[in-house]
Amino acid sequence: MIDLNNILEMWSEDCKIDEMRLDRSSRETPILHAKYLRLLSEAKLMLKKAERDQKILLKDKWLYYNGKMDEDAIRSRGWAFDPFDGMKVMKGEMDYYYDSDPEIQKSEEKIEYWKTVISTLSDIMENLKWRHQNVSNIIRWKQFEAGG
Repeated sequence: MIDLNNILEMWSEDCKIDEMRLDRSSRETPILHAKYLRLLSEAKLMLKKAERDQKILLKDKWLYYNGKMDEDAIRSRGWAFDPFDGMKVMKGEMDYYYDSDPEIQKSEEKIEYWKTVISTLSDIMENLKWRHQNVSNIIRWKQFEAGG
């Protein structure tokens, strides 16, 4: 699994431009682009999978909370047979149960995690897109400092 902390640690090293080896830094850009593009592509696929899994979970939870799921299906998931503990619940109150359901919350956290990973990787890709400009600016600054 792609880990956001690992991505941030990798990027904290990969983002460095060695001013003494600007040619090397410039040549590394396509390699870094490929590395982070692969991670971004994988993260996008993982987000899609998490979203599909959540749709299935939401359908199952709807069946469960509305009393339309059979006992075998409830038992196979390890859920309680009475989600309301004997209370009568109005339709307008159902959102409280959906919003507080631990499995739905976990699913939503997973989707938010992948969105954060994608956003981070997109920012890294944007930075890599302009890396050549940073190298060029360093060269021009060095020329200016040298009097040229």
